[in-house]
Order: sequence, then structure tokens, then C-alpha cells
Amino acid sequence: MKKISQILGLLAVLFATTQVIAKDNTATLRDILQKRGMQVDDIQSTAISGLYAVREGSQILYFSADARYLIHGEMYDLSSGEPENLTEKSLKSIRQQLINKVPANELIIFKAENEKYRINVFTDIDCGYCRKLHGEMADYLAEGITVQYLCFPRAGENSDSYNKAVSVWCADDQNQAITAAKMGTGKLDKKTCKNPVAEHMKLGEKLGVRGTPMMITENGTIFPGYMPAKQLAQALSQD
Repeated sequence: MKKISQILGLLAVLFATTQVIAKDNTATLRDILQKRGMQVDDIQSTAISGLYAVREGSQILYFSADARYLIHGEMYDLSSGEPENLTEKSLKSIRQQLINKVPANELIIFKAENEKYRINVFTDIDCGYCRKLHGEMADYLAEGITVQYLCFPRAGENSDSYNKAVSVWCADDQNQAITAAKMGTGKLDKKTCKNPVAEHMKLGEKLGVRGTPMMITENGTIFPGYMPAKQLAQALSQD
């Protein structure tokens, strides 16, 4: 019994030492990468000894502890027979955390009466497929899909699209204003006020938005581009 206790004690020390080494490795790796000008948002050890997952915005790269070796791509776990994309799993969790932090009062919401799903949509007022999606809003609502808009004017801050997004946000009736702006069904009065448009854009960049519309579920799954209501409802039922 004494010998077993000694062995268990030694194993505990070795495990603790390994943990400290791993922690030191992440600190060293972070320091090296930051000195190279990389924005390091997170570092995690992987199932492969000596390989670390480094997140920069919406991208995950894999580095050796000394940053000598870099693997750019997705990591899969094949142990269960069905390949599991570990890279996408990590990114999905990050997207879920970020998108669900946005309070409801910073979204323009078209709520379905028989709500089954919620979809967050980064939108640009002057984007053709964003207009197509909005023109079919009744179909999405009929499928029980609540649409929550975030502004992502692709032309950037102080562009015409950006100013339109601000005017929509500052309107007395935001839902009516965004419909008028997108569909050309009424006049959009120019207005300014405290608004989250710039913050929406920063969040979109963190989430890897490259074009609009881009849809993100509450679970962190991305559906890039336009998708018809029935097809979206089917996809959301499997998310």
C-alpha cells in the first residue's frame, strides 16, 4: 500500500509539473507572437503534445511552443469514426459567446409570433441580397424565424451606407425605417444619435464577416449569404 501511495504521489507531481510547463509554454508563445506583431486573443494546448491553438480574431492557427512551426488549416479528431472538426468547434463556441453578448436593445428585431428560432443577421442597407432577404421577411416570420439585424455597412465608417445605417438606428420606428431604406418604400430622414453601428462593425470583423448578409445562430453556427426561408428553417432545425 505504501508503494502504491508513493507511485500515486509521484504521478500527481508529474501531472502538476506538466501543467506548469504547458502554462509556461503558452506564456512564452504569446510573448514571441506578440513581438512579431500578431494579435493573440487566446492560446490553448491541443490534444497533440507540443502543439498549441492560437486564436487571432476569427482565425485559429496551430503553432509549436517555440513558434518555429505553423500549421494553417483545420484539425479533425478521427477517434469516433465520424470526423469531428475541432477547429470549427472552437470557433463556433467563440462566435456563440460573442453574438449572445449583444443586448436586445442594440438590435433591430423583426419578431415572429410563433417564434421557433432566432437568427442574427449582419446586414448592409445597400447590399442586393440583403434587400432580397428583407423583401421576404414575411416568409421568415411565417417559418417562426425571428430576424435580429446588426449593421455592417461594407463601405466602412462615414460612407453613405454607414450614414444610412445610423439614420435607421436613430429613427423613431427602426423597423419601418430599415424597410424604407432597403426597399425604397419611403423617405429615410437623415438623423444622428448615440448608436451601436461602429460596434456592430467591430463585432462583425471579430466574427469574420466578409460579406453580407451573414447569418449567425445563437449556437454560433454561420450561414453565409442569402438563404430562402424554408431552407433556413430546415438548417436551423438541425443546428
